[in-house]
Amino acid sequence: MKTTCISKNTFKFLKALSKNNNREWFNSNKPQYIVCNEEVKAFGKTLQDEMSHIDEIEGVKTFRIYRDVRFSKDKSPYKNSFSGGIKRATKWKRGGMYFHFEPGKSFAGGGFWSPNPADLKRIREEIARDDKPLRKILSSASFKKNFGEMTGDAVKTSPKGFSKEHPAIDLLRHKQFLLTHSFTDQEVHDPKFLKNLVKVFKAMQPFFNYMSEVLTTDANGVPIP
Repeated sequence: MKTTCISKNTFKFLKALSKNNNREWFNSNKPQYIVCNEEVKAFGKTLQDEMSHIDEIEGVKTFRIYRDVRFSKDKSPYKNSFSGGIKRATKWKRGGMYFHFEPGKSFAGGGFWSPNPADLKRIREEIARDDKPLRKILSSASFKKNFGEMTGDAVKTSPKGFSKEHPAIDLLRHKQFLLTHSFTDQEVHDPKFLKNLVKVFKAMQPFFNYMSEVLTTDANGVPIP
């Protein structure tokens, strides 16, 4: 049977974990965690099957609930959420997708979290040359409905090599290029949630396709070997 939503019991576990984020409580409730984790993994498998119909993907990966606290001031050993990611297949398709389940804070995300310097430079050069194709995507009814606007960290003035007076400076300032769509707890628990999540990821495709074309070609539009 396909898993098409995340149950209230899983959110009940996450709420309890957020109040008892310690190893003693977690170990005492390990059987419940295993049930919840298996549900999320089953959802990821169903999501992978559905996404394979609309995009080329390498697969869906669910992330561990254990936190790496080595360099964090917050020493809580566990995340208060379940999450996972989708990677697009082949070097010609860029952009990653992410899903996050947490009571009151669930969302779908996608885009370019930390582009390497060469990719960031290439994106900025393309925007500076002609920002109209990207603006058309960002202003479309589908984009506005699903994501509102593109977000992400940005420099305060202008990136090196670009004038702060450039007409596209609002886009050129970006260091990250992110799309997010929030879901209520009720939406996550609804059996139609999987269908709605796939619709959100599908709405990211014009943005991904634009970025993929930019990042797999040079400034003259010639494919990079």
